[in-house]
Amino acid sequence: MIDRRQFFQALGGGLAIFIAREEAPAQQQALPQEIDAWLHIGKDGAITVSTGKVEMGQGARTELTQVVAEELRAPVASITMVMGDTDLTPFDGGTAGSQTTPRMVPQLRKAAATAREMLLDLAAEKWGVDRAALVVSGGKVADPKAGRSAGFGELAEGRKLLKIIDASVPLTPPEQWKVAGTPLAKVNARNIVTGRHRYPSDITRPGMLHGKVLRPAAFGALLVSLDASAAEAMEGVKVVRDGDFAAVAAPTPQAAERAVAALKAEWKTTPQPNRAELFDYLKKNMQGRANPNERGSVEKALAEADTRLRETYTVAYIAHAPLEPRAAVAEWNDGKLTVWTGTQRPFGVRNELMAAFSLPQDRVRVLMPDTGSGYGGKHMGDAAIEAARLARAAGKPVKVVWTRQEEFSWAYFRPAGVIEVASGVRKDGIITAWEFTNYNSGGAGLQIAYDIPNYRIAFQPARSPLRQGSYRALAATANHFARETHIDELAHAAGMDALEFRLKNTQDPRFRAVLEAAAARFGWGKTKPAPGHGFGIAAGWEKGGYVATCVEVAARPGANPKIERVVEAFECGAIINPDNLKNQIEGAILMGLGGALFEAIDFADGRILNARFSRYRVPRFSDVPPIETVMLDRKDLPSAGAGECPIVGIAPAIGNAIFAATGTRLRSLPLVLKGSA
Repeated sequence: MIDRRQFFQALGGGLAIFIAREEAPAQQQALPQEIDAWLHIGKDGAITVSTGKVEMGQGARTELTQVVAEELRAPVASITMVMGDTDLTPFDGGTAGSQTTPRMVPQLRKAAATAREMLLDLAAEKWGVDRAALVVSGGKVADPKAGRSAGFGELAEGRKLLKIIDASVPLTPPEQWKVAGTPLAKVNARNIVTGRHRYPSDITRPGMLHGKVLRPAAFGALLVSLDASAAEAMEGVKVVRDGDFAAVAAPTPQAAERAVAALKAEWKTTPQPNRAELFDYLKKNMQGRANPNERGSVEKALAEADTRLRETYTVAYIAHAPLEPRAAVAEWNDGKLTVWTGTQRPFGVRNELMAAFSLPQDRVRVLMPDTGSGYGGKHMGDAAIEAARLARAAGKPVKVVWTRQEEFSWAYFRPAGVIEVASGVRKDGIITAWEFTNYNSGGAGLQIAYDIPNYRIAFQPARSPLRQGSYRALAATANHFARETHIDELAHAAGMDALEFRLKNTQDPRFRAVLEAAAARFGWGKTKPAPGHGFGIAAGWEKGGYVATCVEVAARPGANPKIERVVEAFECGAIINPDNLKNQIEGAILMGLGGALFEAIDFADGRILNARFSRYRVPRFSDVPPIETVMLDRKDLPSAGAGECPIVGIAPAIGNAIFAATGTRLRSLPLVLKGSA
């Protein structure tokens, strides 16, 4: 294992800034009580910043570069971000939950600010002047009075200075930002658009073989027998069997395909539920007991309500469908395993590899080249373990790249779920009772921002017939769909406008602000929809952000709707990069269109039936409506992540608009299946 201090020494003498753990929030207590992140300034003025976070298209590399440039007063071009390398970067819990901005941005800002203050001290000492007379700008410290300056590299040269970060180091207020808060283009955009950037599936190693895994006949199938003679007779082919795992390594991808096809396997399968049975299955196969969050008396409030509603909402399993399927290259050298793979959790994958091969931590290194999207779907080390197994057996590096069909079939899915909601409302439109139970899909986004005096909210785990896991916004998409659809139903039952009803039932200023901003840009209440058209609105809050979405659809009973227009207002505190934030919002809306309208995994007897894009409908160019974004820049609030919250409002807003256009209330995702292929 490479020591991180040795890594910086290899960069040349200079200034290294270490961040020590301050009083950690509860969610960070499990992290090691050691150095979190650091910054190095080399003799040539080059700045190297280390972070365990990874880049998968969300713009983290650029955003983190911006905040370092801002606090250090250095040119963006002088900064190199080392990301997601378990030997060179600190453990940080992985890139998930919209946590890169709220957790890593403050840490790197403090590191850069500490470096800035140290450089001022070095210059003041060098010139024998009061540091208050000096200015830091453009990668230099200047003495305007004397007309002299020194670059960061010149000041740091030859010094091996270490300093624990000062928690009270002055940070630049967002109102004074010059680099942060601006629409900086991606720092490595040229390499991406010219194809020079290498993704995990592009990695090659000397003497590398290509691996293919024999997939079971169904989920949970047991490998009874394997005849590998035909494959083993092929030149350069290595066959590996380990229990139910069978795979081949060959000189070319084509040879590996032929070899795995030549394996003759007998599998033992067991009966499994199909898609038509799913929601009954989840209700009948609960695991453990729900632990509800409750206040007041829901039963009493329901009994006294003027209007009561009780409805059930369902959401299907959906796939992540990343642009780049899972890929990994594994290499063994002197008993140490090195893996290049596309993952959101390099340290988590390292732990999986340690467990799989009984290796100590210092014998496993995981590197994450920027990967072609993840959406919560690349937490696990499936391809990494497969490649490592084959590489160990073959005695050579092995690359495993999943096919699209493998990605659809053997990756995990966004959980399906059943959500039951009961509510009561007074004649004046005040919600008095709220009971909300989610079966299986998860607890994210369960809590309400509406001012309801009596509520009971619970997540009930269930046994899932399919492998399931994280997805962009986790269960917040399901819970917002159910909640915001039901809120719309309550507004209709109370005879109130959907926007007016929401504003009447919340005093949360941030929630109200996004609702009012989206409605104002959309023109809510100022115009009426054309015949066959409907307007819908929904709002949400997740991971420190607030969102409101307005939609216009053209729809008629029995026909697929057409999304005519989307307006979304979003607020996530102080905006670090407006262009990147807009991209995140628009990307979330487009991804959300798929889950709202078409996306659903079809399965039966332990097999995925629509494991290809020709059968699994994702949004196309023809589905993309005009999108308007309203970004509320709250410089008075800490910056929150934006990868998840913007997706939660689109599905309920579409469903509510369809009801307004047709009078038909749809309570299941996807909303449209007809003609979806």
